[in-house]
Amino acid sequence: MYASLPDAAGPQVSVIVDGKPVAVPAGASVAAALLLAGAVPSRANPVTHAPRAPYCMMGVCFECLVEIDGIPERQACMIAAAEGMRVRCAPRSSPPERS
Repeated sequence: MYASLPDAAGPQVSVIVDGKPVAVPAGASVAAALLLAGAVPSRANPVTHAPRAPYCMMGVCFECLVEIDGIPERQACMIAAAEGMRVRCAPRSSPPERS
């Protein structure tokens, strides 16, 4: 769904998203790496379990929370991707059963 622009050639870094390597332009956010990796949804709403993914890309919506290098609930859109960074999307859980 998402791809780097053809003229975005330049230095790249490799990050690991859910165990898969993804090359992203140097300086791009972790949220951009998630989108390039197709790792959407990247988490589920803790109450409704609705799928969530990076949205505002500027730190306002908190929809892009992921685990980065073992630290949970980091805002992917506010952190630059770095070489060797390990990103893990939140496990997707089933919605609660309604009675």
